[in-house]
Amino acid sequence: RGAAKAVPVVAEPTEEELAAMREQLGRGAGDEDEDDESMDASDADTDSEGAGEEEAVARARAAAAAIASSRQPAGASGAAVATDGIEAAMRELDMDNYDNSDDEAGVMTRVLGGRGEVAFDEDGDPYVTLGEDDDDSEQEDFILKDTDFILLAARNEDDVSNLEVWVYEEVDENGQANIYVHHDLVLPAFPLCVAWMDCDPRGTVDRSNMVAIGTLEPGIEIWDLDVVDSVEPVACLGGEDRSAEAEAGPSEGGAGDKKKKKKKAKSKQKRKALLPGSHSDAVLGLSWNREYRNVLASASADKTVKVWDVAQRKCEHTLTHHSGKVQAVAWNPAESPVLLTGAFDKTACLVDVRSPSSAPARWSLSADVEAMCWHPTAPTNFLVSSEDGIVAAFDARMGAGSAPLFRLAAHDAATCAMSLSAAAPGLLATGSTDKKVKLWDISNNTPTLLATQDLQIGAVFSAVFCSE
Repeated sequence: RGAAKAVPVVAEPTEEELAAMREQLGRGAGDEDEDDESMDASDADTDSEGAGEEEAVARARAAAAAIASSRQPAGASGAAVATDGIEAAMRELDMDNYDNSDDEAGVMTRVLGGRGEVAFDEDGDPYVTLGEDDDDSEQEDFILKDTDFILLAARNEDDVSNLEVWVYEEVDENGQANIYVHHDLVLPAFPLCVAWMDCDPRGTVDRSNMVAIGTLEPGIEIWDLDVVDSVEPVACLGGEDRSAEAEAGPSEGGAGDKKKKKKKAKSKQKRKALLPGSHSDAVLGLSWNREYRNVLASASADKTVKVWDVAQRKCEHTLTHHSGKVQAVAWNPAESPVLLTGAFDKTACLVDVRSPSSAPARWSLSADVEAMCWHPTAPTNFLVSSEDGIVAAFDARMGAGSAPLFRLAAHDAATCAMSLSAAAPGLLATGSTDKKVKLWDISNNTPTLLATQDLQIGAVFSAVFCSE
C-alpha cells in the first residue's frame, strides 16, 4: 500500500518497435494474393450455399401450406390462405434486404410499430445516461490512492499467461468494499512465482513499484507495475542470451546436413545459450530482501539457489547444497543475510550468504517441501509445509536436525500455501490442493483449528496475509 504511482504511465511503442511492426506488416502484404484466391473460392461456395437456401425456403413454404390446409375446414382453400400469410409476413419483414439495410432508426420504427423517424433526446430523457458518468467512473478507478491495497495474481488461461494487478478498496463510510483488476501484464511464459520489490534495476529512482516473476523459463523477469500496457520487462536476471543467437545467425549447409539437423533439433533447443550466472531450468521460488533492497534470492528446478544483485543484474552466489529441485526460499526478517531454503530432497536448510561455502544447517522432513515461512514475532522459528499435508515448526536455536516444535496434519493433500499474520500473533493460514483454506492458532506451539472453508475455486496454491 502506498508504493504505486497515483496515475500509472501508459506505455508507448518506441521507434524501433514501430519499425519492426511496419516490417511485419510489409511481409504480410506479400500474402494478399493467396488470400484473394481463397476469398474467390469462398465466394463461389457462398453462391452455391445461397442457391441451396432458396430451395430450402421453397420447401418450407410448401410444408407450411400443407400443414395449414390440413387444419382448414372442408371446402376452404387452406393452401392459398397459408401461402398468402407467409408472403405477407415476408414482405413486412423485408428479409431480402435485411443485410443491406443501414437504417437503424427505420428498423426501430418498424419494430415499435411507428411510421416516422426515431430520435433520442439525451438531455431531456432522465433514463439516458451516456458518456460522462461512465468516463468519470473509469478515470476514478484508474487513479490509485494511498489507501488502496495492491494485489498481484499470476494466472494462465487458454495458454495465455498474465499478471493481474488488483486494487482492493477498504470499507467506506457506506459499509462497502471494492476489488477490481486495474491492469494486467502479458507474460511470455507460464508464471510460477512472484516477489514484489521496490528496487529499480535501471537505477533511475530510489524506490519504485516492481515485481520479479519466475516462470518455466530459466530467466527472472522484472516488470514495472506503474506502467500500463507494457510489452517487455525492464530487466531480466539470467535467461537466454539472445545476443549470442543473433551473432551465430542461420547455419549454412547442403542437403546432406538436413537429416543431422532434424535429429539434433530437440537437443539444440535444450542447449540454448544462457547468460552468465543464469539458472538452467524453471524458477520455482523467489524472495526479496527488504533490508538489502538490491538482493533477490531464487530457487530453481536445476537444484540450485542463486543470490542476485538486482542493481547490477548479475548473480553473486550459486548455492548447490540441495540434491533435488529447490521449491522455496525465504530471507529471515531479523537477520537479513540468513536464507531458508527447501527442496524436493525432503530437507530444509539454513544458509548464511556471508559465507556461502560453509555447510548449511539441515533438517529432515517427511516429504518434499511445498512452502516455508519465518515466524514474524519469533524470528528464530520457521515453518515448513510438505507434499503430504504436514506443517512442521522448528527453532533454529536448537541446532541442525533438532526435533520439531510441533507437527500438524493440516490437510489431506499437499499444503501448498502457508502464511503467518503479523497483526495477530500465532494466526496461521494454510491452503492446499484439497481445495480448502484453514485458519489455525499455533500459540504456545499447540495448534488449534479455528476455521476451515472450501472457497469453490479449486486447488489453493497461494495464501498470504497482508503485512500491515
